[in-house]
Amino acid sequence: MDWDKLRIFHAVADAGSLTHAGDRLNLSQSAVSRQIRALEESLNTTLFHRHARGLILTEQGELLFDATRSMTKRLDAAAARIRDSEDEVFGELRVTTTTGFGTLWLVPRLPKLYERYPGLKIDLMLEERVLDLPMREADVAIRMKEPSQAELIRKRLMTVQMLLYASRDYISEIGEPKELEDITSHRLICQNTNSAQVAAGAALVQHLMTYNPASLLTVNNYFGVLQGVINNLGIGVLPDYLVEDFPELVRVLPQIESADVPVFLAYPEELRQSRRVSVFRDFVQEEIIAHRKQLRLMGKL
Repeated sequence: MDWDKLRIFHAVADAGSLTHAGDRLNLSQSAVSRQIRALEESLNTTLFHRHARGLILTEQGELLFDATRSMTKRLDAAAARIRDSEDEVFGELRVTTTTGFGTLWLVPRLPKLYERYPGLKIDLMLEERVLDLPMREADVAIRMKEPSQAELIRKRLMTVQMLLYASRDYISEIGEPKELEDITSHRLICQNTNSAQVAAGAALVQHLMTYNPASLLTVNNYFGVLQGVINNLGIGVLPDYLVEDFPELVRVLPQIESADVPVFLAYPEELRQSRRVSVFRDFVQEEIIAHRKQLRLMGKL
């Protein structure tokens, strides 16, 4: 079977369009169409149903797409291992994590990693959607729950809790709540319970809402919540990993906390020998250890 035609078929099946596949492959739509027709003739079958809104795989097309997906996955893994050097770490590493953890904890620590490995290129994908590691949507994930796929290597990094914080200036001006009922005199800053977030955070916010805060600011990620807190807008529901890097935050109502949220690092079994994955994993673990040591010095653990 012609490998070039399979590559073009995979691009068309993935994009659902001859035009979009052609853009990815830097080929004209007519050239892509000719290759697909030739592949269908060689297999004596129809791979796509043609519709005005695009292309839909036939049953036979689905079978072939499953095969090309598997091939692409294995080729990507092989290329990653080939690019890795025993003495030098370079090339792309695709990392996915949540917007909050990525922007507020991970990115500020990456200069240390780049200082050690200047040839490393990190493609950081920050979103609440869980990307499919076995299908190579990313190489490494840091997730706020244990991954369910059996074919992943996973390492528990730490446990996070959602707590209540305000800025020192806010407390000086408005005062500090002493009891949960005092929330009726304060603005609450939090994620909307309908937005994508860990269940423990949403449950805590729902509980706080029953005490009728005086005002409300909801943001769809913790970076926005943090900005509201440090700009003295109110009391925010934030993850406790922020305490070290934002000393202007003061914990209020210390008797209030969410359930524990486990943080896991995971990557596909086939990347076990990848130097890029191993140096990133080791770096994150080192930073977690340093983070916890600093919290102990601050009396936060």
